[in-house]
Amino acid sequence: MKAKIKFTFSGVLLCLLAACGSGTAVTSAPAGAAVVPRPLGVQDPAVIPSATAAAPATCDPRLSRRPPSTAPAAGQMPAGTTMATIQSHGRLVVGVDQNTYLFGFRDPSTGQIVGFDIDIAREIAKAIFGDPDKVQLVAITSAQRIPLVSSGKVDIVADSMTINCARLQQVAFSSDYFDAGQKILVAKNSPFKSIGDLGGKKVCAAAGTTSIQTLAEAPSKPIPIAVNDWTDCMVLIQQGQVDAISTDDNILAGMAAQDPGLQVVGDRFTDEPHGLAIKKENIDFVRFVNGVLDQMRSDGRWAGIYQKWMGAPVPAPPPSQYLD
Repeated sequence: MKAKIKFTFSGVLLCLLAACGSGTAVTSAPAGAAVVPRPLGVQDPAVIPSATAAAPATCDPRLSRRPPSTAPAAGQMPAGTTMATIQSHGRLVVGVDQNTYLFGFRDPSTGQIVGFDIDIAREIAKAIFGDPDKVQLVAITSAQRIPLVSSGKVDIVADSMTINCARLQQVAFSSDYFDAGQKILVAKNSPFKSIGDLGGKKVCAAAGTTSIQTLAEAPSKPIPIAVNDWTDCMVLIQQGQVDAISTDDNILAGMAAQDPGLQVVGDRFTDEPHGLAIKKENIDFVRFVNGVLDQMRSDGRWAGIYQKWMGAPVPAPPPSQYLD
């Protein structure tokens, strides 16, 4: 996966010195030893939440809801629908990441949150309002995604979010709009080449993700370290406080593009279809969003967004799959 490099290593170093992310805390150290700052909210080791409600044995996470045969015109959402309510508010409220380079990150030259996921969300806004700028981007952590969309504080989450059967018990998802898989990111001089090499080693992932759960269940028994944001993992690996970072390879590609001293290694050891998360009751909105995604697959907009952020070659978009 080829990524366009937009940040320099010096920019990442500044991030390190500032311990950017969700804030910093100072670790305790013996008298006379150098004190190493670390991001606030680090769980070392991670607290792994207990399992949520059991998912149905027949669940296929890639199956979403079929869109209507005819989509409503922009600015003319049918009365009584979720889309009409969103239209009445004057903007689409989207939960996004501001720390995942290429997918949802704050451009230092403009201060705006941009990326692959942001452009997908803007296409949804365009379909509702006729204007892609009718969005309110709310920067959230991975752990906040399900609570905020379930409570209605955001209309939709566009944040490299894996669709799985457990999450489908809590929220609804669009069809798969980006395929990924979990890998590891290490320093280029690291001896570690796969998740199997990391037994007893500290591996960082964001709290509230499937990645941290996968690390906790890995047969090689790495030590999961949880943080609030992916930039916090970058700080920890640059400081030598963790041996690796592990999450979806698209997120890792962005980190490697930011820091030439890091590299993605090994094979995928999970399958991670990404979906846009929507309140479980708002099935009409799920169908509407799937209609927009289907149009984007067929008219080249998905391919254009992919090339803009990930470069060439551009793969075929994940096909839509529906349960009805």
